[in-house]
Amino acid sequence: MALVAGLLLSGCSLVPSYSQPHVPIAPAWDDGQTASIAAGGPWWEEFHSEELNGLVAKGLTANYTLKAAVSRIDEAQALAQVTGAAQYPLLSLGGSFQRQNNYGTTEKRSVFADATYEVDFWGKQRAAADSSSALANATAFDAQTLRMTLGATIATTYFQVLSLDDRLRLAQSIADDAQQVLDLVNVQASQGAVSNLEVEQQRNALQTFQAAMPPLRQQRDMALYQLAVLVGVAPQGFKVNQVGLNDLAVPNPSVGLPVGLLRQRPDIQAAEARLKSANFDVGVARAAFLPNLSLDLQGGIDTLAGGNIWSLLGSLGQPVFAGGQLKGQLRLDQAHVQELTSSYRESVIEALQDVQTQLSAARQLDQTYTLNQAAVTSAREAARLAQVRYRLGSTDFQTLLIVERTQYQAEDTLLQVRLQHLQAAVGLFRALGGDFSPTSVASNAVPSNSSSAQAIRP
Repeated sequence: MALVAGLLLSGCSLVPSYSQPHVPIAPAWDDGQTASIAAGGPWWEEFHSEELNGLVAKGLTANYTLKAAVSRIDEAQALAQVTGAAQYPLLSLGGSFQRQNNYGTTEKRSVFADATYEVDFWGKQRAAADSSSALANATAFDAQTLRMTLGATIATTYFQVLSLDDRLRLAQSIADDAQQVLDLVNVQASQGAVSNLEVEQQRNALQTFQAAMPPLRQQRDMALYQLAVLVGVAPQGFKVNQVGLNDLAVPNPSVGLPVGLLRQRPDIQAAEARLKSANFDVGVARAAFLPNLSLDLQGGIDTLAGGNIWSLLGSLGQPVFAGGQLKGQLRLDQAHVQELTSSYRESVIEALQDVQTQLSAARQLDQTYTLNQAAVTSAREAARLAQVRYRLGSTDFQTLLIVERTQYQAEDTLLQVRLQHLQAAVGLFRALGGDFSPTSVASNAVPSNSSSAQAIRP
């Protein structure tokens, strides 16, 4: 009866009431987009590349860093289970056997059950359990943040590989054209039409174009090996089949409202989960000042004599002096709440900045790409006309050299802008929360084959 009375009396909580910290958020982005919600799901499919789809799918299931994050979710859940166990009675079974042979043999045998329970008058154990559960949720959101970043990194690295392939083909094409011009200049020099100066200048131009290729190959190899690690395979023998960036679409995602980031970005969700955990810790620290009651009930039977064995022990403890430990712990937990409140607000405004920056990059790069396309068209026409005029003897060799280098630089710049344009689109998808689910972000934190993590909810 005492145990039941204790259970009924328990449940008072000293946890401060929680409210989401206020952060001023504009009603719309600077570019005026105000769609109701950004589209979640597999955003990488918007680039219309089957190879990219396969790489991201493989990375989200085979990447070892993500697998480690899934294990951390299981660890956090297990710790929450351990902490939450203190809310319930501890039940155990035992027995004893005693045999004496002083003036005759006697035996005693008993079997008993023992129940120990600390009555949670002030909600201390409940608050500790809730704190651990909130940290487990934060760990799940951390895994979702990693998943979001991993998908974006796979896409940007894949695009980098394809872009470097394009730049290598461009350098080889320009070098081939320079070789043809060098052959022409050699013929002219043999006929006395030009001097050896023009020959060496064109040879220098050819060698410059050729010298640009080894660094590009090195960068391409580095990006390819990094991509292999991201998708969880060894770099040896790894390759991609896509040829260049031309067949890829540049999507234009709907960005939704700024307030939507609060439920779309897992890093914001993780920051709030840690803030909630710290708020529960304040309740634990407050409860530590108050008395605690422990009950120990034991009952059993003597198997030989048939008598009953029972005992009930209650202990009441009240902290009197702890050298300032309890006050210090409370101050620590309260300061931690203030720290995490600031961290939460910082994560919100950083997320807003992230989206706004990516929006600006996508908009400006769209214009830059259009202008560079026009520049390449002009450079190609200038190169064609310069070669015709040079063959006809109506222009000098220096003009031809300048036009050759200008064309190469213009085309190489266009390829780099094309890469930046695609990467800006990826950055915008990532800034919006990746493949978030508006109804439950945490459930996406791990692959579907992990049943333990599926239980975590915001």
